Amino acid sequence: MALLQELAAPDWTFLSNHAHVLLCLSEDPESRMRDVAARVGITERAVHRIVDDLEEAGYLTRRREGRCNRYDLHLDVPLRHPIERHHTVASLVRLVRPNRPRGGR
Repeated sequence: MALLQELAAPDWTFLSNHAHVLLCLSEDPESRMRDVAARVGITERAVHRIVDDLEEAGYLTRRREGRCNRYDLHLDVPLRHPIERHHTVASLVRLVRPNRPRGGR
């Protein structure tokens, strides 16, 4: 029973909120920030800050399409930490979401 409670409300996860947002956008590049926030379990404001970070670091490009934004991931960019730098965004997405990401180039 304790294991089920831990799985339902973890105090920590193996992936950061930045990774979670990136994975959500790889699944649906036209996601609304409020929907990403609900999936990740953070505020919409936090999602906006994370998207700004990811765009500034070159992991995605945000472009306006009508009244909506579309997020194009740059799948060939290496991950940031020295331990994982030999992997790209594409390898992270493939690891967690085995189907090919729709939002990347």
